[in-house]
Amino acid sequence: MGHRLLRINESIKETLSSVITAEGLKDPRVGFVTVTGVETSPDQRYAKVYVSVLGKQAERAATMKALDNSKGFLQARINASLHMKRTPQLEFIYDSTLDNALHIEKLMKREEEVLGSEAPEIFVDGEIGDGEQGSA
Repeated sequence: MGHRLLRINESIKETLSSVITAEGLKDPRVGFVTVTGVETSPDQRYAKVYVSVLGKQAERAATMKALDNSKGFLQARINASLHMKRTPQLEFIYDSTLDNALHIEKLMKREEEVLGSEAPEIFVDGEIGDGEQGSA
């Protein structure tokens, strides 16, 4: 991906973050949204906007629908802010990275409860543990 396209992605991300959070969309369905990334096609006709939404599944679905319904407004704000020759069509995609991280953390805590807070030392052939002297 070229340097110019990376700059465009970052500019779109900043603009959308500002419009959605700071200025706020008027749609009451929009919850707590974080724009996590933007991938613009090389011809700049399309942009995938990855968002993370805090809340339960129903709140996420409502927020995603509201963002989808606000595409025209958000594209106009991008055009006004960035003065691009061609404003990309936005596609909002739910970013499940935070969900995955929380799930892994939950699994690790459960594993810690089962094994205890300190895992036993496991030695692999050739390793020397504390207190052992190797014969070299």
